[in-house]
Amino acid sequence: MTELETISPEERFQNVLSDIRTEPDGPYKYRQRLAQLAVSGAHSLEVDFGDLLVYDETLARLLLESPDRYLESANRAAYSQLKTEDPDYAEKVGRLVVRFKGLPQAIPLRKVGSLQIGKLIMVEGILVRATTVKPLLTRAAFRCRRCETTQFVEQSGLFLDRPLGCTNPSCRERSPPQLVESESEFINFQEIRIQERPEDLPAGQLPRTVNVNLIDDLVDAARPGDRVSIAGVVRAYQETTSRGSKLRTFDMYIEGNHVDVSGREAEIVQITSVEEAQIKDLVKDPWIYRKIIRSIAPSIYGYDDIKEAITLLLFGGLHKVMPDGVSIRGDANVLLIGDPGTAKSQLLQYVSRLAPRGLYTSGRGTTAAGLTAAVMRERDGGMALEAGALVLADKGVCCIDEFDKMRPEDRVAIHEAMEQQTVSVAKGGIVATLNARASILAAANPSMGRYDPYRTVSDNISLPITVLSRFDLIFILRDAPEKELDARMSEHILGLHGGRPVSAEATIPPDLLRKYIIYARRIKPLLSSEAIQRFQEFYMLMRSVSEGAEASIAITPRQLESLIRLSEARARASLKDTVTVEDAEGVISLMKKCLEQVGIDVSTGKYDIDIIMTGKSKTLRDKLLEVLSSVTELEKDTGSVKQEDLLAHLESEHGISGSEAERLISQLQREGTIYSPKPGFLKKT
Repeated sequence: MTELETISPEERFQNVLSDIRTEPDGPYKYRQRLAQLAVSGAHSLEVDFGDLLVYDETLARLLLESPDRYLESANRAAYSQLKTEDPDYAEKVGRLVVRFKGLPQAIPLRKVGSLQIGKLIMVEGILVRATTVKPLLTRAAFRCRRCETTQFVEQSGLFLDRPLGCTNPSCRERSPPQLVESESEFINFQEIRIQERPEDLPAGQLPRTVNVNLIDDLVDAARPGDRVSIAGVVRAYQETTSRGSKLRTFDMYIEGNHVDVSGREAEIVQITSVEEAQIKDLVKDPWIYRKIIRSIAPSIYGYDDIKEAITLLLFGGLHKVMPDGVSIRGDANVLLIGDPGTAKSQLLQYVSRLAPRGLYTSGRGTTAAGLTAAVMRERDGGMALEAGALVLADKGVCCIDEFDKMRPEDRVAIHEAMEQQTVSVAKGGIVATLNARASILAAANPSMGRYDPYRTVSDNISLPITVLSRFDLIFILRDAPEKELDARMSEHILGLHGGRPVSAEATIPPDLLRKYIIYARRIKPLLSSEAIQRFQEFYMLMRSVSEGAEASIAITPRQLESLIRLSEARARASLKDTVTVEDAEGVISLMKKCLEQVGIDVSTGKYDIDIIMTGKSKTLRDKLLEVLSSVTELEKDTGSVKQEDLLAHLESEHGISGSEAERLISQLQREGTIYSPKPGFLKKT
């Protein structure tokens, strides 16, 4: 007989719990954990599966193959050991559950099938739905309706196990006894649904999902949007038709044994010592920042400023919480507005693959619930919360293509996520706030097909100002003919299709760059006094341009906050713990280039941030006020103003030409500020 046959599994597990030490001469690992259970009030013991594998490989293999038998043996062994370590607490809890963490290999969700039924496995994914916590019956008390004899029945499986009649020999009652809830025993129960991670999804495939049943202290261990590793036993239950007939097909679910949340705070990715050495070698290069920029979509020619903005978006700034509880986001949002064929979609898809947690979606097929969170009805009629794209991209990057094609009512849903980085849901009886700490990289097409440089950015794109003002950087991609640039572009594209290398300059491989970004995001750089002084000088200089009541506003505090988080991202890119003057100058230069494209009043050529903040330049606002004041002045006598008289008054008093005056009048009418009571006449609303 083998050693395992002579010694019971319970004894083998007890040997594991009593013998394993943290170090060769250190304290006993699990005896110490058992002794601490009373302090935390816990009634489950977490065991590293690797310890079991090293101590007794045969027992570990048997546990994976026959968990129903060996998990119960592990529970009894843990309880026996607890009685040795802390008899009083053991008597109080009555039972202990062992939860195994870190199984040797995670099985992809789409590989979970009939071969895994009844086995202990580990799966990884994103939690997309969680039901409310319900009480689950574990030991039911049934009372006879005739003699009131009470019998207890242990419960397992999906359905209630009810005795057929009374067990009292003197009572021959055959009707089912009544369930007594007050004397029955319950534990907490919750059903969650996990979905394949975006980076694990094969091209062109729908993501697979699996339901997981959690009990006792596992409930609420994770929330929608969290990345989880779940160890559990695969179960199957028979499907039924609407009439109750049973089918040959079965639904699978996992009976959870352990839940490990890996994506709640920082993305936990194992960086090996070899990779860490490679990262430290990279940062020795004084031109590492330029090298990273060149590594962003190297097959796409040009766009150095845009690639720099994407680099800063990937590294991100610091999330700050003020003493009064006000939260300031650290993630940057970037918008690309470009003519068709300017490689916007390719840039977004590349970033979604490169980012440690990237997600790509297109605005045309996106709804508000799909972006934020949806409340779905469960089979039993209850409501459950299902996470959307922004919640799933928590601590990552959400790339939204065709941003302008979204319906206005759906686009409004991302206001809160862009600034507060949360998603609030209040529907179907569920009121919840989920984290959406994601950077947003969006792309949109001009409303007239091509970008018109003689119109403001708000006139060129059909996006509300409330959304535009929440982007840190906005860039215009124009497809303007230019002989020298077109020659280099065509040479680059033809070289790609001809099989020639993308670039003569060495770039960082995407896998290493992803690890570099993860490594850098752990650094928390602080602003140096020199950088603070430079930002203040720039801010005061830009504000001084707009001094006086008649001046336009060149910059606002919102842009100053953008500069700070972009400079922190730039310092992280070089693995620096201090934001230097060089970082400050770099992001100021990038901000100026952005303002030169979208923050310029086309009629005066001056900086005017109001174009992004309000949708109207200072010049346009002044002219609209002149038209409105003229209407107010002229309607005092007659109650309404003849349009011909108004046009003449504007030209003589304010120097506004007839065609321009008609355009201003039309705009005021569209906004509802003035209206036409009858043809040819105008009146203030």
